[in-house]
Amino acid sequence: MHRLFLLLSLAITALTAISPHLVAEEMPLHGSTGVEAASLPAESVEALTPEESAEKKRQVVEAMLFGRLTVVGGEEAVREVPGSAEYISLKQLQEQDYADVHRILRQIPGVTVQDEEGYGLRPNIGMRGTGIERSQKITLLEDGILIAPAPYSAPAAYYFPTVGRMESIEVRKGSSSIRQGPLTTGGVLNFVSTSIPSQLGASLNLAAGEDSTARAHASVGDSRERFGWLLEGYHLQSDGFKQLDGGGDTGFELFDFVGKIRIHSASTSSIQQALELKIGKTTQQGDETYLGLTADDFSSTPFRRYAASETDKIDTDHEQIQVRHFLQISPAIDLTTTVYRNDFFRNWHKLDSVGGVAIARVLEDPMIFGTELALLRGERDDVTGTLRVRNNRREYYSQGVQAVAAMQWPLGSLRQNVELGVRFHQDEEDRFQEDDRFGIQSGRMYLVGSDAPGSNANRIGEAKAVAVFVQNQMVLGRWSVTPGLRFESIAFRQQDFGRSDPTRGGATLIVREHDLSVLIPGLGVNFEVTPRLGLFAGAHKGFAPPGPGSDERTKPEQSVNLEAGFRYDASPSRLQIVGFFNDYDNLLGRDSASSGGAGSGDLFNGGRVEVKGLEASFETDPGRLRSMTRSYPLRVAYTYTSAVFQSSFDTSFEDWAPRVRSGDRLPYLPEQQWSASAAISDPRWSSHLTVTYSDATRTKSGSGPILHEQSTEASLVADVSFDILLRERWKIFTQIRNLTDDVYVAARRPAGLRPGSPRTLLAGMNWSF
Repeated sequence: MHRLFLLLSLAITALTAISPHLVAEEMPLHGSTGVEAASLPAESVEALTPEESAEKKRQVVEAMLFGRLTVVGGEEAVREVPGSAEYISLKQLQEQDYADVHRILRQIPGVTVQDEEGYGLRPNIGMRGTGIERSQKITLLEDGILIAPAPYSAPAAYYFPTVGRMESIEVRKGSSSIRQGPLTTGGVLNFVSTSIPSQLGASLNLAAGEDSTARAHASVGDSRERFGWLLEGYHLQSDGFKQLDGGGDTGFELFDFVGKIRIHSASTSSIQQALELKIGKTTQQGDETYLGLTADDFSSTPFRRYAASETDKIDTDHEQIQVRHFLQISPAIDLTTTVYRNDFFRNWHKLDSVGGVAIARVLEDPMIFGTELALLRGERDDVTGTLRVRNNRREYYSQGVQAVAAMQWPLGSLRQNVELGVRFHQDEEDRFQEDDRFGIQSGRMYLVGSDAPGSNANRIGEAKAVAVFVQNQMVLGRWSVTPGLRFESIAFRQQDFGRSDPTRGGATLIVREHDLSVLIPGLGVNFEVTPRLGLFAGAHKGFAPPGPGSDERTKPEQSVNLEAGFRYDASPSRLQIVGFFNDYDNLLGRDSASSGGAGSGDLFNGGRVEVKGLEASFETDPGRLRSMTRSYPLRVAYTYTSAVFQSSFDTSFEDWAPRVRSGDRLPYLPEQQWSASAAISDPRWSSHLTVTYSDATRTKSGSGPILHEQSTEASLVADVSFDILLRERWKIFTQIRNLTDDVYVAARRPAGLRPGSPRTLLAGMNWSF
C-alpha cells in the first residue's frame, strides 16, 4: 500500500502546483443525477456564463468527466458510436441483480462466454471470434483504465472486476475500439464503478440461498460543497454446488472494498478542475480445481469432484489505485490525466499430474490410464507421492499514466470533436512455482514432500509500452466520419533464472528481449437516413502483441476487420443489426494450464483465419407505447459466428493439436447463440424472465460433424426473479437461476468435463435512502 500513498501524494503535489483555485466543491458524477455525456451538446457548454446556475455548470462538467472514463458514454450515446456498441445501465443491472458476469454478457450480441466454475469468478470472454480463454484477447477496463493483471506481458484475467458493485457495463466493437488497446481485434469491455452520490445516501443489499450462498453489498457516500466521498463493500460466498469425494467445501469467499474521494474547484472559477482518488482491495479464497470428470462419471454424477482435488485452492489479493485529474481549459478543450497502479498476487495450489501424466490426458483417455484414474478417484492408495500439486504462485503489477485531451473544433458548418491520448504503461508477471508431492490413502490426501522453491518456473516477464491515439469525429449534416490512428511501441523482456536458482543469484540467468512498433488505423462512418434510422460502417486493423519470451519467429496477431449495420431507434423500440468480417493474417494461441496445456505461456502462430458473423438486438416496451402504468420491457439478442482456418499446419498447442487443416473451425466458438428477456414492472412489484441459448461447440479444431467426445453440449438456461416494494425504501426479492435445472457440459477444459451451475434459489432484501 505504500506505493498507493506515494502516487497519491505526487498527484496532489502536482495538482496543487498548477492550480491555486483547487478546493473542495460538490461535483456529482453520472450515477447520481443520470446526466449522460450525450445529453449535453457542445453548444450548451459554450453558452454557459458565470451568471448561470452553479448546478447547470456542475452537470456540464460532470458529463464531460463521465465521458472520459467511459468508452460508450451512456444509453443515448450508443447511436453516435461509429460502430457496434452496447450499454448496460444501472437499471438493467438492478433488474436482474446478477453477481455472475457471464449471465450478463450472454445477453449482448457478438460476445461469447464459456463457464468454468459456474460463478463467473474467472471469466472466459471473447468477441467476434477472438477466442475466449481467460478473456485474454479483449481489452478489459475499469473506469477506462486497463485492469487485467498484466495487460501486455500476461493478459490472462485471473483477476476480474467484481460485477456486483458496478454501475454500468459497456461494450465497444469495430473501428472505434482503436481508441483503447493494446488488443483491438474483438473489442473493449469497460466496467464503470459506483459513483460518488450528489447528496448523503446509503444502500444495502442482502441475499442468501442454496449451498450456503450469501451476499452483502453496502455503500454510503455524500457530497458537500466542494468535497465528495464514497465507501463501498461487497461480500460474496458459497460452499459450492459440487460434491467432493470424502466431503469438504467446493466454494469460495470474496471481499471487495472501494473508497473514493473527490475535490474540485468552485463553480464560479473560470477554469474547472477536479481531482478524484479511488482505492480498492479485493481478496478471494476458493476451493477450486482444474480437475473435471470423465464422460462416464459426468453422465452419472455431473457435480462430483474427485478425491485427488481435495487440496486444490486459490488465494488472490488485488489492490488498485486511480488518481484522476480533470481540467477544463476552456468550454471547448478539456484534459483528463489518470495515474494508476494495480498489484495482484495469486497462488493456485492445484493438482497438475498423477504418476507423471497430465490430468487432462488421464481424463481424455481413461481406458489407457486406468491406474491413474483410480488414484484420482481415491479408489487406489499411494504412499510414494505420485500426485503432484503445483503452487502456481505469481505476482503481477501494472502501472502507468494516461492523458486524454478533447477538443471541439468547428470549421464553418463542419463540427469536429478531436481526441488525442497518450499512455505510458509498464507491467510485469513474476512466476515462482514448485510442486508438492501428495500420497492418497482411503480417499484422503497427505503431503509426502515438496520440491525446491522455484523448481517448476522461476522467471519474470515484463513489458514497457508507449501508446498514442488520435481520433476525430467530423459531423457535417447527416454524415459523421470518424478516422482514427493508434500507435503502440512495446518493449518486452524476460529474465529466466532457471529452476535451480531460487535466490535468483543470476548463475543460470537467461535474458530475452524484443521490441515492436505498430500503427493501427481505423475509420468509422455514420449516416442519418432519418432521425430514427442510421447506417454505419467501419474498417480497422486488429492487433494483439506477443508476450515476453517469444522468439523471433512469433509474429504479433494482426487482422483486417470490417463491419456494417444499421440502427433504428423509435423509442421505446430499438433495433440494431450488424454484419462483421475479420480477416486474420496471423492468429496467436497461448499455451496455458487453463486451456488444458502445460502452462508454459508459450505462443503459437495459427496462420490465416477468417471470422464472419451477424449480430442483432431488439428491445421494446409495449407498456410505454400505450402510456400504461405498468411497463413490459422485452429484449432479444442473436449472434451467428463462423471462424475457419485458411491454412494448414501441425502444432502442439492444445486447442488446435495435433494438426490443423484449411477449412477447420476454431474451438469454443458457438455458431449460434441467442437470449431473450421479458418483464412486468409495476410501481410496487416486478417480475423478470431471462432465457439464454448456446449451440454445442467444438473443443478441438476440426471440420464436419462435431465429435461427441470433442464437444460441449447445447444449453438452454432460464432465470426468473420477482421483487416487491414493501415500504418506500424496502424491497424484497427472490431469484431462481437455471429454472429447469438443465444439466449440460459447459467445457472440456482445463481437464475433463465441467458442468454449468444447477438450479439455485436466492432470496434477499434491498434498502436505500
